[in-house]
Amino acid sequence: MKKTLYIPDELWEELTNYLKQHPQENPSSLVQKALKEKLRLRNGEGLLKLAGIVKNASADASTNINNR
Repeated sequence: MKKTLYIPDELWEELTNYLKQHPQENPSSLVQKALKEKLRLRNGEGLLKLAGIVKNASADASTNINNR
């Protein structure tokens, strides 16, 4: 499926410069990677459960001294 995106000239110029340095990529592959990264879930609960380290941690567990 094809879709059309609007990309400002300044951003397209940055993309063109990036692609000159990374010839194995193309605009489509880069946009797909960026979207996958932006849209992926950032909830670490599954990873922690898999590791067996923490069952239920608050969102601020890594910075809140009371959770240590």
